[in-house]
Amino acid sequence: MDSQTALELVKNGATLLFLDVPQYTLVAIDTQMFSVGPAFKGIKMIPPGTHFVYYSSSTRDGKEFSPTIGFFIDVGSSEVIVRKWDQQEERLVKVSEEEDGRYSHAVRNMEFDRQLGPYNLSHCEDWKRLSNFIRKSIIERLEPIGGEISVECENDVFRNTPKTPMEEALDKKLNVGNSEASVGKFQRKGCYYTSIPRVVKCKGISGKELTSLNLDKTHLLETLLASDYGGSEDLLLGELQFAFIAFLMGQSLEAFLQWKSLVSLLFGCTEAPFHTRTRLFTKFIKVIYYQLKYGLQKDRKDDMGPPLLDDSWLSTDSFLHHLCKDFFSLMLDGSVVDGDLLKWTRKFKDLLESNLGWEFQQSSAVDGLYFDENDEYAPVVEMLDDEAPAV
Repeated sequence: MDSQTALELVKNGATLLFLDVPQYTLVAIDTQMFSVGPAFKGIKMIPPGTHFVYYSSSTRDGKEFSPTIGFFIDVGSSEVIVRKWDQQEERLVKVSEEEDGRYSHAVRNMEFDRQLGPYNLSHCEDWKRLSNFIRKSIIERLEPIGGEISVECENDVFRNTPKTPMEEALDKKLNVGNSEASVGKFQRKGCYYTSIPRVVKCKGISGKELTSLNLDKTHLLETLLASDYGGSEDLLLGELQFAFIAFLMGQSLEAFLQWKSLVSLLFGCTEAPFHTRTRLFTKFIKVIYYQLKYGLQKDRKDDMGPPLLDDSWLSTDSFLHHLCKDFFSLMLDGSVVDGDLLKWTRKFKDLLESNLGWEFQQSSAVDGLYFDENDEYAPVVEMLDDEAPAV
């Protein structure tokens, strides 16, 4: 890149100015990560738009790290965001309005230029595919009070939730916020995610009708789109992307559960993909394809990047394998399927088969009875025999 082009990118791009951050702290934005050295003061040349910033403080020897803290931003051209390290709370905090103005002016005058790491523009395409439905309005709607997302705020998120073996491992790995210090430091509420009912309950209908509503989540999807998303499919997809990023990069258990809820809702629909919501499902499959393509990559060239999905995702016991098995059977056995939806479904299936070694052999499009007994997203089946218990 020539010097003139670089100068234009510096002037037009947004800047994160981080003051007094301790050495060895991991600071990241989107899909790229920096290890703080003695001269580090932030990141420059950030493209306008939505981004996720996250960091983890380190012990003095740089060998152990605290739980990740992250927040979404939506920045304009030449915007400067200033944060200062609070030594006592071990986190980045906002500065006064006077300091903000003074430091922003200094950044625009290039006074910190040599101490700012450049945003790697070669990562832009990956990030856009992970976040293209996230808008400022979605961030404001979902983010917690104060904007910070951290597993330390989520001590009870899994307490009363049935867990598969994969989720037990995830809980153990990330649930590091149970210490008294953590509880005292973070007394904030989590994100304001949309509530997705696990079980459809309707009064005055037969057991057979109730079973049908729970085996095909189309009615629930339509209800939620109307009541919680104002009819906007893109708002739902934006929340799906928000949750995945907060989980994968922000290491949030709460975000994982919301991502799982939304994925389970969409993969649980059997009528909507063919009739009322074909366009939504084409976009959804593209979203989850790029999420898992990024999260499951094995041979990443740069070690400095966000954590990827670990080996627990390789198990065929995971909820995702069961849901995909049904959905692929539904799509590939359908007599009339939209061309784009079918193309992306096949592409997604190929990704899972090649990256995870999963096999999708199934005799029934909607089975549901092979789900793990601890999986709260297994389809609800109302037994018609009064002597038999409901599953």
